[in-house]
Amino acid sequence: MYINSKHRIFGLDIIRALAILLVLCSHSTLLLFPNQNNVYLTVTQFFGTVGVDLFFVLSGYLIGGILLKQINEGKVTVKDFLYFWVRRWFRTLPNYFLILILNILLFYFLHEKIIENIFYFFAFLQNFSSPHPGFFTEAWSLSIEEYAYIVGPLALLILMTFFKNCSKKTLYIVMSLVIIIIITFLRINYHTNHDIISHHDWSKHIRKVVIYRIDSIYYGFLAAFLAQVFHSAWNNYKKWFLVLGILLFIGLHSCVFLFNMQPENSQLFFNVFYLPLLSISLLLFFPFFSSWKTGGPFKNTITKISVLSYALYLINYSIVLLTIQNFISVEGTPLVIKFLILLLYWFLSFGLSYLLFKYFERPMTNLRDSSFFK
Repeated sequence: MYINSKHRIFGLDIIRALAILLVLCSHSTLLLFPNQNNVYLTVTQFFGTVGVDLFFVLSGYLIGGILLKQINEGKVTVKDFLYFWVRRWFRTLPNYFLILILNILLFYFLHEKIIENIFYFFAFLQNFSSPHPGFFTEAWSLSIEEYAYIVGPLALLILMTFFKNCSKKTLYIVMSLVIIIIITFLRINYHTNHDIISHHDWSKHIRKVVIYRIDSIYYGFLAAFLAQVFHSAWNNYKKWFLVLGILLFIGLHSCVFLFNMQPENSQLFFNVFYLPLLSISLLLFFPFFSSWKTGGPFKNTITKISVLSYALYLINYSIVLLTIQNFISVEGTPLVIKFLILLLYWFLSFGLSYLLFKYFERPMTNLRDSSFFK
């Protein structure tokens, strides 16, 4: 698999590869121990959720950087923003719609049912303001990312239209902060009017709903601004930021563990503060990793995993894991059989993702660079 690494930042490839591997490890526990619950499984599954948050803040950091680059180059017309959206959509939508259609066909083949309100998935409305359905469950995070890509740049374009004399970078910050504040108030409103009865309930109604989560992307926007405007401090204090991020991450979850904090007994903390603090702790790692330009002996492997991460995320659960579970029961099977099932899951996930990337995703992303779209 040929990869043009000229413009890639190895440290960010590490973050992306780590994020998808955490997700795969988490899903592996669901495959092998679907009805079991212990501290080891809980920790592994927790880091899987952290992997998704890594994707959120990384997406915000990269997309925010692209918007800032457009601002610096004076590319702030409606045409420029349309070109920005076309490039993003050619990167994300073809894979999504292909896997969505495959999921619909696979679900019908296995269960002879058609999902109710399936058309919501084609507009990313399935979890816009309510819990995500039980079908194609990994799509919840894609809805959050897609709306974040639309809302922020559109708000920025509107601000620049009405405040032509203001600094474009100032308006970029205003846009990011206003969206973060609005989403925070929406979570406060939910907290005021609803009771959370379990961690699953919190995850379903808060963590996986668009209008309560897109602020995670915009924390990444703020980090992109800081990285550009305060470039010297971003690089000079990168190790200190890394240490601070580790301390915040460990401290945050140590409090959760030591004080037995759960969404049902610490609702204000989880509904309003936990997810932003998690995003900030992860972004504090970025000064260190965003300056990591070269790799060691595992560079090619890490870069390939990073490149396949989007395809892996789409394929590994609904397409591979649930299909395996439909035909193979792991309950009461010997450990060696479970190991073989695990190998099958990882082999199919990477193999199908490679095929998706090579024969569909990469041709689509190459098409966006054609002269027609420029």
